[in-house]
Amino acid sequence: MHPAQELSTPLAPAPWQRTALGANLLSPGGSLGVTIFEEMTTLAVQTGAINLGQGFPDEDGPAEIREAARAAIAAGANQYAPGKGILELREAVAAHQERFYGLAPDPASEVIITTGATEGIAAALLAHARPGDEVLTFEPFYDSYGAIIGLSGATHVTVPLTAPDFMPDLDALEAAFTAQTRVVLLNNPHNPTGAVFPPAVLQRVVDLAAKYGSIIISDEVYEHLTFGVAHTPVASLPGAGERTITISSAGKTFSLTGWKVGWLSGPEDLVAAVRTVKQFLTYSSGTPFQSAIAKGLALPDAFYEGIAAALEQKRDILSQGLRAAGFDVFTPQGTYFVNVDTSPLGITDALDLARRLPALVGVAAIPVPVFCHEEGAQRTRSLLRFAFCKKDDVLEEAAVRLATLRGRL
Repeated sequence: MHPAQELSTPLAPAPWQRTALGANLLSPGGSLGVTIFEEMTTLAVQTGAINLGQGFPDEDGPAEIREAARAAIAAGANQYAPGKGILELREAVAAHQERFYGLAPDPASEVIITTGATEGIAAALLAHARPGDEVLTFEPFYDSYGAIIGLSGATHVTVPLTAPDFMPDLDALEAAFTAQTRVVLLNNPHNPTGAVFPPAVLQRVVDLAAKYGSIIISDEVYEHLTFGVAHTPVASLPGAGERTITISSAGKTFSLTGWKVGWLSGPEDLVAAVRTVKQFLTYSSGTPFQSAIAKGLALPDAFYEGIAAALEQKRDILSQGLRAAGFDVFTPQGTYFVNVDTSPLGITDALDLARRLPALVGVAAIPVPVFCHEEGAQRTRSLLRFAFCKKDDVLEEAAVRLATLRGRL
């Protein structure tokens, strides 16, 4: 995934910011640039650093799911799937939503299988946002959001999330809504901050969306990766069901990011519009993987509880090393990312430190400002994001290396 580094000048002051379609996909000079992810990965390879920048696991998912994919390939499931996905997986998604959240989407008309959650987000935005519309997100925001909003021609409006808890100011949230707010694009649990928004915050979003006639696109890919708090799907809240498209995927839950199997569900009319767009993106993909993920969604509760518990342990291993390095650590309630503030070390430019860190201590990270517009980048200037979805021994070694940072600056 590549960050959309929005470079437009803010058109309104804090607490939010509006940017129109500009150089979303370009470097400051107007040419295609190298993303921070590619830059950090290159530095990690050159220095032999542990790459905690990109968020992908270094362990494969459950053996029974992988074996199911092999069996599907051997059985001949190697041609196009239906455009909306194979029925087995659509039924499994509907059963998952009912099992965990009491929701009951119709697998025939209210569920689509997508090429990862990112395609689902893209198709939903392109289906429901147009030039002249506004799309509201929290900031920092997942990197693809700005790019797809830009491609839609809509205006990107942001509401800041501030440390240490990365919760929005509800007055700023209300002030950001206008008659042009067509879509609210949420990410909960939230990447890159690790925040898990409580029902009261989500309900406020729903109430404001209802007031302004907005739809909600809710990116919930980290739904099963929360620590000590429950995930609340937006669609389960009063007033949300008729206006909410829920998106998730197999990549994060099952540590199978390379399979690119995602899904979305929601009201038939909203989903039908997304399906119209999706047929001109990938049409369909991953036929044998779809049937395998259907079996994965039926795994027992113990599996889902176990992946969260294992990640929480990994979070704590890495956090110990980050604290020893001298950072302020913002303990996440969800996802597999932890953010730190570098300013206790006298460092106010996280991008500069990110570029030096692989050579200094042999660990790579991502500066949070790349997930922001210009004003938000200033607000998060000293923050770094580390991924902890790695093997325990890798994280332990990273923690040892990070603990030496103060002595190397």
